Amino acid sequence: MTTYILRRILLSIPVLFGILFATFALGRLIPGDPCRAMLGEKATDAVCDEFIQRHGLDRPILVQFGYYVNEIAHGDFGRSFRFSKPVGELIMERLPITVELSLAALLVSIVVGVPLGVISAVRHNSWVDVLTMLWANTGVSMPVFWLGLMLAYIFALALKDTPFQLPPSGRLSPGIITVPFYEVWGLELTPGTTTFTIFDFVSRMNVFNGILSSDFALVKDAITHLILPAVALSTIPMAIIARMTRSSMLEVLGQDYIRTARAKGLRQRVVVMKHAFRNAQLPLVTVIGLSLGGLLGGAVLTETVFNLSGVGRILYEAITARDYGIVQAFTVVIAIFFVVLNLIVDISYAYLDPRIRLE
Repeated sequence: MTTYILRRILLSIPVLFGILFATFALGRLIPGDPCRAMLGEKATDAVCDEFIQRHGLDRPILVQFGYYVNEIAHGDFGRSFRFSKPVGELIMERLPITVELSLAALLVSIVVGVPLGVISAVRHNSWVDVLTMLWANTGVSMPVFWLGLMLAYIFALALKDTPFQLPPSGRLSPGIITVPFYEVWGLELTPGTTTFTIFDFVSRMNVFNGILSSDFALVKDAITHLILPAVALSTIPMAIIARMTRSSMLEVLGQDYIRTARAKGLRQRVVVMKHAFRNAQLPLVTVIGLSLGGLLGGAVLTETVFNLSGVGRILYEAITARDYGIVQAFTVVIAIFFVVLNLIVDISYAYLDPRIRLE
């Protein structure tokens, strides 16, 4: 088991290095001038030459990459051309919003998608199965920006002044004050330390901060603002999870040991949940892990529609402005999330499948 985990960790290192280099090189090879993207088309050649030299963009790509890797190794992601501030600060400001939204969307996807997939497999070829798969195909095909606008119109305007009204944008209602949970606990943390960084990151996710600080008014308001964007963002992974659950369950339900369990007189619920669903979890775990990574990297439209200042919006602005530091930093962070999630999925394989533990 330990050897299996170490092997997976070692295989992740070249993947991260390859992603880092590809992002760094592609950002500089795509057409466009970062100077004129930042300063405007009327910027003179002398001004652009000074801009390029000041940011080290006149050096060969491999030399720039070497300096960049050295900076990352020391925890420095550089400075943003557009915002004139360290990229690390922007990550701490924007990434918690996207992480919170992605986790909420994944929770909705699992809570809805898994039961629907199980029911569809158990009721194979029935009207329930047909309706579930029709809904799944519709969910995969539905544009997120259109669904977001429709949800905002229905729940913010059409259902205004009803118990079902929901806020169409933002993270919190006006007047809601957030206090970091570590301050509520009375902790005195030193800025720049690892503990402070982790605690500060968690405190910027309003739902977790409200739970840890026992501020349930904050929790309620934050969840209310998360419902519409989470539902809009969850439609595609929800449909994929439902279809994968159905496919995996149908394969398992046709096995001999399932027929044996039924022949022994076990109740349908026990056969489905204890014997079938338990052995259908491997492909489902993979889909769920990859879905979370996809949600982190694909929330740009949802954040734009619901006016959430997360990774998606700043990444789009950085790409249009050729702000290499932000593009590279957020791409690397999201890639790290992907690699860590894949590692967790691999470890969960060893837990769910005894054959892997015995290898």
